[in-house]
Amino acid sequence: MRLARSLAVIAIVCLLFAGAHGQGWKLVWEDEFNGRRNAPPDAKNWTAEVGGHGWGNKELEYYLAGPETAYLDGEGHLVIKADKRRLPPQFKCWYGPCEYVSARLTTKNRYAALYGRIEARIKLPRGQGIWPAFWMLGADIDRVGWPACGEIDIMENIGREPSTVHGTIHGPGYSGAKGIGAPYSLPGGRRFADDFHVFAIEWEPNAIRWYVDDVLYETRTPADLPPGARWVYDHPFFIILNVAIGGSWPGAPDESTQFPQTMLVDYVRVYKH
Repeated sequence: MRLARSLAVIAIVCLLFAGAHGQGWKLVWEDEFNGRRNAPPDAKNWTAEVGGHGWGNKELEYYLAGPETAYLDGEGHLVIKADKRRLPPQFKCWYGPCEYVSARLTTKNRYAALYGRIEARIKLPRGQGIWPAFWMLGADIDRVGWPACGEIDIMENIGREPSTVHGTIHGPGYSGAKGIGAPYSLPGGRRFADDFHVFAIEWEPNAIRWYVDDVLYETRTPADLPPGARWVYDHPFFIILNVAIGGSWPGAPDESTQFPQTMLVDYVRVYKH
């Protein structure tokens, strides 16, 4: 009995020293979003992309840079706020006068990860036409373009599916509607907008695994690609957080959609073995 207790104590100590999730992970990059209320996100980590050209998806929002749409709440969260608001004429959207605003934050030219565990704890917004995402693009996008750079969607949600998120990869020959992915739904009809959840991937040279709250729901390897397609997940990727409004996939907001909507991000962390 004494030996059994000793072995149990040793096992617990080993797990504590093993890193994140007891699997030998070491934290190498993070943003905990600690700061004063209404402060901007840390400029050492994030830049805001701007524009209303549809972002390849016929999105309806104009992404702004500034505290109107991305700020800290003073309680350890990043807030990305999407709202319905007509902008002055100098702000052009692809469909005419802009009707919505939101934010798209990226670590491009600030930080890029190559393999490891990338995770964020997020409380999603809700409503028809609302499209929050936590995802990554290949850091070589300016040189090779999309989808040759590769895209890893760690979490996407569309408002008409309040209990479901999607994890997807996009690359040459399997992009857009041909992206390779899988959905994950909360049990019991629970909704992602009602509480925080941890969304993560574990990324290795020849495999990417997707998790929600440490539940593994998808694994992709080069064997999943169409014949002749390339596995383009062997170079650094930067991180993106955004809330889109409308677009080809979620559709436009309707009379049931309430504004403003906010995505709360508790943290973003990157681990290495």
